[in-house]
Amino acid sequence: MTNWWIILAVSVTTFLTRAGFILLSRRPLPEAIKFALTLVPVAVLSAFVTPDLLLKGEQAGMLNPRSIAGLVAAGVAWRTRNVLLTLVVGMGLLALLTAF
Repeated sequence: MTNWWIILAVSVTTFLTRAGFILLSRRPLPEAIKFALTLVPVAVLSAFVTPDLLLKGEQAGMLNPRSIAGLVAAGVAWRTRNVLLTLVVGMGLLALLTAF
């Protein structure tokens, strides 16, 4: 049971040290910082997804099933702005490419 209290304490400490300056500040954030903070989720997601799309085993390359499915899914997302359709097309194409 002690481990849960440690996890909770570390979580609260981390949250307060990272978000405390925003939450406790009396001055509004400058527009440049607000804009930069809107880009953080996209940057983090890209950092997680890109290596998985471009690496096959230990080698990098564009002609693997994951990168092809990822590029097609990115095109569908760009054209339609539909998350569900993007997931269905990307995962369906990946299933087809890895099956054969």
